[in-house]
Amino acid sequence: MLKNIAEVMKNVREKTPLVQAITNYVTINDCANILLCFGASPAMCEARTEAEGFAGLISALYINIGTLTDEQKEAALLAARKASELNKPIVLDPVACGAIPRKMDFVKELLDVADISVIKGNTGEIKFLAGLAGKVRGVDSIDDGQGAVEACRTLARRYGTVVVATGETDIITDGIRTCLIHNGTPMLTMITGAGCMAGALTAAAAGVSDDRFISSAAAILDMGLAGEMAAGSMERVLPGTFRARLFDYIYSMKAGNILQRGKIECL
Repeated sequence: MLKNIAEVMKNVREKTPLVQAITNYVTINDCANILLCFGASPAMCEARTEAEGFAGLISALYINIGTLTDEQKEAALLAARKASELNKPIVLDPVACGAIPRKMDFVKELLDVADISVIKGNTGEIKFLAGLAGKVRGVDSIDDGQGAVEACRTLARRYGTVVVATGETDIITDGIRTCLIHNGTPMLTMITGAGCMAGALTAAAAGVSDDRFISSAAAILDMGLAGEMAAGSMERVLPGTFRARLFDYIYSMKAGNILQRGKIECL
């Protein structure tokens, strides 16, 4: 599986997928830069009058509802419908859906009108979507992860999608295949937007692969491993320096790093 993951990373750099990101204002710049470092082309096109037309040009669509405005909501629905018509992959990041009822209403609406390829959230958000008591504090998960694998499988089967739950151990499943990724570092919780960046990378990887299970695993492993390598490169690990090095290690990631240091467990 690590060879397939390395191939996805290679394809991103060779094909430069165009990712339309309708994402939250707190981390929009981070998402754009991490996509560039990964080898993709970011387009933060969220104007209601532009989103639908632009969706016809893209390789993948990333929707993050962290700071959901009325215009973003309209733009996301228009872009998602268009992307679905054209069989373009859509990655949904249901940020804080367990804490704000309006967001959950929008997630349900989006799932009704579009074919969502990947649902990527933290463990608490995914468990909440699956109908379990996922624990969240704002945009953060405080869930202990118990029952998370089965929650991911349940959600994946319900919507015919790939589900990614990020946490101390990351979970990826399409309802049949399931893997756990053990790469990462606690420092990813000390910077704003690590989850959003992982979601953006997931969209980029989906834009070059028809196997969304493998492409999602590739994006999440790449993010975790880059964080692990960035933290390991520092004599004293500080958040600001770590953030800069995270971008550097995403940019400089090699297939050999994936093959030698990737920690993936297939269930």
